[in-house]
Amino acid sequence: MEVVDTHYAKTPDGVYIAYQVVGEGPVDVVWQLDWPGNLDMQWEDPFDRVFLQEIASFSRLILHDRRGVGLSSRNVALPNLETRVSDLLAVLDAVGSERPVLAGLFESGAPNALLAATRPERVSAMVWFEPRPRFAWAPDYPWGLTNEDKKAELRDLESWGSLEYGHSFVAYQASRGNVMAAEIYPAWYAKATRNACTPDVARALAEIWYESDVRGVLPAIQAPTLILTDGQDPELTEETAYVASLIPGAEMREMTGLAPSEEEDRRAAARAAAHEIRRFIGVAPAPTQLDTILSTILFTDIVGSTETQASLGDRGWKGLVEQHHVIVRDALARWRGVENDTAGDSFYATFDGPARAIRCALEVAERVRDLGMEIRAGVHTGECELIDDKCGGITVSIGARVASSAGPSEVLVSQTVKDLVAGSGLTFEDRGDHELKGVPDRWRLYRAVG
Repeated sequence: MEVVDTHYAKTPDGVYIAYQVVGEGPVDVVWQLDWPGNLDMQWEDPFDRVFLQEIASFSRLILHDRRGVGLSSRNVALPNLETRVSDLLAVLDAVGSERPVLAGLFESGAPNALLAATRPERVSAMVWFEPRPRFAWAPDYPWGLTNEDKKAELRDLESWGSLEYGHSFVAYQASRGNVMAAEIYPAWYAKATRNACTPDVARALAEIWYESDVRGVLPAIQAPTLILTDGQDPELTEETAYVASLIPGAEMREMTGLAPSEEEDRRAAARAAAHEIRRFIGVAPAPTQLDTILSTILFTDIVGSTETQASLGDRGWKGLVEQHHVIVRDALARWRGVENDTAGDSFYATFDGPARAIRCALEVAERVRDLGMEIRAGVHTGECELIDDKCGGITVSIGARVASSAGPSEVLVSQTVKDLVAGSGLTFEDRGDHELKGVPDRWRLYRAVG
């Protein structure tokens, strides 16, 4: 097998992301590697090799290892979804890819979905095989795994990298009708897993996935989307149809043979899966005329501003507010926020990642205490209407209402935001359900505590 050359994209925080490029186009296709993740090992699997070679035959195929895994920088903080999107953009910029097709399997489609929703101008289409927008069970997601399932998986991960783990993986695949050569795959998969990461990293990744949920961003995806399932498991098909229903205009196709029952069928299944991508992107879609975009909204304002202004007088208050504005704008620049509006002592800013918005708000809350003042802040992520190139609509109103529910020095976030920042190192306190003035339903809010 021809050795595929590997290169590195360096991120702004100094992490090296390993990537490979195979094929000549005419379109760019990004394939997000799923569990466990190692660029070199991916080519050693007969199914994956045929699949990737088929895609590269009609595209420029772009692959990369996420940070902390495989050939990318190890011994770094594991990435949340927001960081994975930023790292992918670093790879795309390094190879000069402006609007690729994003494709992924299971959990690896989640960062694709977030990128497609937040940066629609960078995505021409999306393909998601057997989508998993979340892993954990919930009342409105009955296909997820229970707490007992999670505990069992975390126990199994203690044997990560061993033949024991390889055999358990093959047995799991067999339970889903995907028969793999029992004399070959346990040893190969054991090798693949230990070349991806160590058991502690595998457990940490699993914990992040159990805490993540991207369903809230799926309605904001504007790129043409293809959802694929093998059509053999009624429950899995039902789950896939539910995910497809959340993405406007998504096409769902059942492909018998994605999970082949005979080993010799695996290569044929790989070619068929690649052919579906080729069929779907046969004619490049015209650039989307954007009128909505997924964005993270941050609102802040000074607590007790009227009383403080009265005690200081207009001149003293003006000087204090100017110092406050310097702090806020400095934090916005550091965390890549965009100032949308300033009214008196309030700021409205947008971010393309919720974790940065939270950290920005926490920094401002901490720094303004040196001025003898406190702020309140609210963060919400949702689909926004573009009005004169600025975000507007109900999502902005919700962000403002979340902020108004906060107390002194509090940063409150919505459930959607909390679900999107799993793995970021941020922690939250449950503040219960709230009624937001003028907004339907009750909203679960959380206090960010750093």
